[in-house]
Amino acid sequence: MKFERCRMLMGEDFEKLRHAKILLLGVGGVGSFCLDCLIRSGVEDVTIVDFDTYDITNQNRQIGSDKVGAVKVDRLAELYPSVTPIQAKIDTEWIETFDFEPYDLVLDAIDDIRAKIALAHKVWPKLISSTGSARKLDPTKIEIASIWKTHGDPFARKIRYELKKSGFKGNYPALFSPEEPKCKTKGSFVGVTGAFGLAMCSMAVQKILSR
Repeated sequence: MKFERCRMLMGEDFEKLRHAKILLLGVGGVGSFCLDCLIRSGVEDVTIVDFDTYDITNQNRQIGSDKVGAVKVDRLAELYPSVTPIQAKIDTEWIETFDFEPYDLVLDAIDDIRAKIALAHKVWPKLISSTGSARKLDPTKIEIASIWKTHGDPFARKIRYELKKSGFKGNYPALFSPEEPKCKTKGSFVGVTGAFGLAMCSMAVQKILSR
C-alpha cells in the first residue's frame, strides 16, 4: 500500500491528512519541497499559488526546474496531478480579495514582505510562515517558533518590525535560522532551502494530526 509506512507512524489520525485542505503560497526553493513532502505524506487537497516561470538559476534548489521557461504551478501540477494550480502574483491586492476560508492551513513560502504582512493580518490563526532560507549552509540551525520569538535572522527581524508597525496583535509559527549569512548576495543551498520546506511540511502535518 502506497502510504502504509505513514499509517504505521500516524495510526488512525492519518485519515485527517487525507481530508485536509492546504493552501501553499510560493513553490520555489522552500515551497516546492514542502509540496513534495505534503503529497508523499498523504495530503491530497493542496492548492498551490505562484506567478513565476522557471529560470536556469532555479535549478540548484527548485523541484520542477528542469523545465526552464515553464510556469511553475503548471509544471508542478504535471508532477503532482492531485494539486490545484493557481498562477497569480501574491501581492496585497490578491490577498485582500482571495477567499481563504475553505482551507485548514495556509503555508507562506513567499519572499515579499508587504504580502507577508497582509497575509498575517488576514489568516494568522491558520498560518505557518517561512522567513529567510538563503545564504546559509547548515540545516541543523533551522528552528520553528512564534514569529515574535524569531532571532538572528535579518529577514525575520524586518517582518517583526513591519508587523509591530502595522499594529498586528496575533501570533503564528515561523521557520527561521539564526545561522550567520555566508554571502551578501542571493546565494542558496538546497540542503537548507529544501530543509525549510520539509520542516514547514512537518509543522503542517503535526497541526493537522493534533486536531
